[in-house]
Amino acid sequence: MSRPDHMDVAAYALGVLDEQDTDRFEEHLATCWACAAELETMVPVVGLLSDIDGETMMAVEQTATDPALLDRTLVAVRTDRRRTRFRQLLATAAAVVVFGGLSGYGFVSVTGDGPAGVVAEPTRTASVNEPPTAAPTAPPSGPGVGGTEEEGDQKDATDPTTGVQTTMFLANRDYGTRINFSLRKLPGPRTCRLVVVRRNATTEVISTWSVPPGGYGTNTRPQGLELSASTSAVVGDIKQLQVESVDGNGVASPLVTVPM
Repeated sequence: MSRPDHMDVAAYALGVLDEQDTDRFEEHLATCWACAAELETMVPVVGLLSDIDGETMMAVEQTATDPALLDRTLVAVRTDRRRTRFRQLLATAAAVVVFGGLSGYGFVSVTGDGPAGVVAEPTRTASVNEPPTAAPTAPPSGPGVGGTEEEGDQKDATDPTTGVQTTMFLANRDYGTRINFSLRKLPGPRTCRLVVVRRNATTEVISTWSVPPGGYGTNTRPQGLELSASTSAVVGDIKQLQVESVDGNGVASPLVTVPM
């Protein structure tokens, strides 16, 4: 060889010697414990130096006048490898964060020299533009069900004898009074009428209707009866309103009375 055999250890470890020099170094290695020990110490770093081309290694070997140069070179190579791995780690972490933002997951805790620790938690998304849930309400039972609130003064009454119930709304009009009313607990069959009793003791029948066998607002037929009627009397002139049952002979009997 054109250079001392002891300087071929690194070149041999990296496999950059030609076939003739390799055979010659192996013959030397068989009798030189110092080169054997040095070669053993180089085994862990061969992987780090495997990317260095042969020309670079030959240039290193030619610095025989400065034995410490090889050590400094190895340190520089290790540092460069660590920096490369760190840059790759950062690139991987950035890709994970970007992917997490696109998929709705948050990734945290990407640190250290080893494999990045990734902790993922699902992102809860709130519903948008959902209608509020209405609280349950009691079934409606008076006039105006399904429409606007009834206009006028409300009067409620229940007859203690017949059990018939009524709710009436009286509203003043230019022509007199408009009366919207509902009836419940009204049995059938029968014919009924609504009578206005004025304060001057005169009466007026302003509405008549028939009740089927199941009645209205009963166990057989839970739905109440809703009606409207009008009278020429103003609210202030009305003494009471009376719902009456009329038999086949035209005789009337009160079912429920609403005093003013």
